[in-house]
Amino acid sequence: MDPDDRSEARRRIRCSFGVPFHRPIAAVLVSTRSVFRWLAWLLAGLSTVGLPADPVGLIHPPLGPNVGLTAADFAGSHSFTGQDRLVLTPYFYWYDIFDGAHITDADGSDALTDHPPTLTGFSYRSKSWHRGELKDMAAAGIDVVLPVHWGEPSQRLAGKPVDQQPWSYAGLGPLVQAREELVAEGGNPPFIGMFYDTSTLQFNAANEHIDLTTPHGREWFYESIRDFFSLIPPKHWAMIDGRPVVFLYSAAFAIRHDASCIAQLRSCFAADFGGRTPFIVREISWNVVTDDVYAWGGALGLKNPGLASLGPGYDDSAVEGRVPLIVPRENGAFFEHNWLRFLARPSRRVFIETWNEFHEGTDIAHSKEYGTQYLTLNRKYADLFKSGYRPPRPTGPFTGVRLVQIALGVTNRTQGVVQLEGADGVTIASNLGGLDCRVVAPNANPGRYVYFRIDDSFKWADAMEVSVVVDYYDSGVGTLGLQYDGADPNAPFQGAYTASSNRVTLVDGNAWKTAVFRLGNARFLNSQNGGADFRLDSSLTGLGIRRVQVVRSGLECRSHSPQSGTELRLFGEPGLLYGVEASTNLSAWNELTRLRLADTSVPFSDVAARGFSFRWYRLKPY
Repeated sequence: MDPDDRSEARRRIRCSFGVPFHRPIAAVLVSTRSVFRWLAWLLAGLSTVGLPADPVGLIHPPLGPNVGLTAADFAGSHSFTGQDRLVLTPYFYWYDIFDGAHITDADGSDALTDHPPTLTGFSYRSKSWHRGELKDMAAAGIDVVLPVHWGEPSQRLAGKPVDQQPWSYAGLGPLVQAREELVAEGGNPPFIGMFYDTSTLQFNAANEHIDLTTPHGREWFYESIRDFFSLIPPKHWAMIDGRPVVFLYSAAFAIRHDASCIAQLRSCFAADFGGRTPFIVREISWNVVTDDVYAWGGALGLKNPGLASLGPGYDDSAVEGRVPLIVPRENGAFFEHNWLRFLARPSRRVFIETWNEFHEGTDIAHSKEYGTQYLTLNRKYADLFKSGYRPPRPTGPFTGVRLVQIALGVTNRTQGVVQLEGADGVTIASNLGGLDCRVVAPNANPGRYVYFRIDDSFKWADAMEVSVVVDYYDSGVGTLGLQYDGADPNAPFQGAYTASSNRVTLVDGNAWKTAVFRLGNARFLNSQNGGADFRLDSSLTGLGIRRVQVVRSGLECRSHSPQSGTELRLFGEPGLLYGVEASTNLSAWNELTRLRLADTSVPFSDVAARGFSFRWYRLKPY
């Protein structure tokens, strides 16, 4: 098997082991049918490849010349600042039309869901292909390109020049040459950072599973990153505050990890690269401190644990061995919606997922299916982002109302709230205690959730105070809680899973009951799985949910006339006592009545308002 055939074998593993599905990451989803087949292919082929006698002997000499750097080596280099607004994207450069790598499956079938506009020259070996992609990135407003790097110590070929190494190494030279040409012509192509595909910590040519808490593991980790930068001259590096950008993919591929691998990376990198340390952006699954953090899965919907990720949708129908997951593009509307959600609460940096992952259909690059539609869209919103634009608050049927709700059953009845089904949020229709409802069903994941999204037109502020009122059937012993898209910096995904202050104890009473969850600083930016705003968190399956109401406490004036007075409606939490006060000058207030709510709203008539052309009212909780 020659080096390019070996790249093809590695490609098969990547197709089987991508991690497209987003939740607060606890595990990597894999397709076992494809795993063993392609691992067998890889292992069978290694005996014929010209590997070093010790395929995991570390540390190898650097593959590239750009090490042992001094200040002079950074002459002409550029750095962004930590305050700059940046658009970054991962670049999948593993395609090769000359041997079919990442283009056709082993049986000759199409391996791609989406396709480049032409297959001519479609190869990591082609300077012309890289040049065209870099030009398109510049046109789309991309500041930093992140080649998705699969290079790892055991795949290096002893005695072979870089252009004869596996694609992760061989493809970087033509990329650099393409950027050199564009800069020489006065162009402004994106600078080059690194996306370290950490799946090589488990799936690699040595068939070794790496433990990053060991000296060997830390050396493996560092060498994988060092070799990438040794092949990129510093003037092409994407740097933030003078530090080259490194994105880490999921930590789940390592046996273990701790802060020691990051510490060794920083110290060794500084020794090899002129005192510079990398600007590390970790995937949220890493339990270490880095310079920024992102969440893989933005193609399925906006994620923003610190550095935002978003994308155009998802479709891995062409990937062998997977049950297809499809998030429709909606002719660009899905992409635009996620950009607008991001612009409503932006971070300094946004990661577009992806530039050209054609297998999983997350591409925004020029394609046969979509032309340049997504280049144009991305440029539009990248420019808005960099200008500081904040979109106006959406208006619609629930603007100004104080109560939205959903009644659950065989067919849900929605009034401003919709229920979402998902991998860890599965429900089935039922009838308990004579009332229609939906019950929490078993699923293959640890969580037992029921997800909800609120209509955007109900959301009146960046931070909101609301109460969520839940009618549930108390059957079984356990607890019921709520997690919402809030502002707790210690909650997962930058507060997206902020826990309510209370949990309800389930005592197996076999009766319908009502729980109230009071939410402070709610953002409701659709940041949870599936674009949800909040989720019920049940400790057991079989819990029935009949109705969910989201209420904004206050008064709503239904009508007023000097002849009949004022008709009001009071909104608040069931069981709480409220006072209704009135004034004609906003300084002297008179209490009209006190009401204890049995439900989330109750009417009230102020007949004393007859004879007044206007009157002010306010609600006071006790």
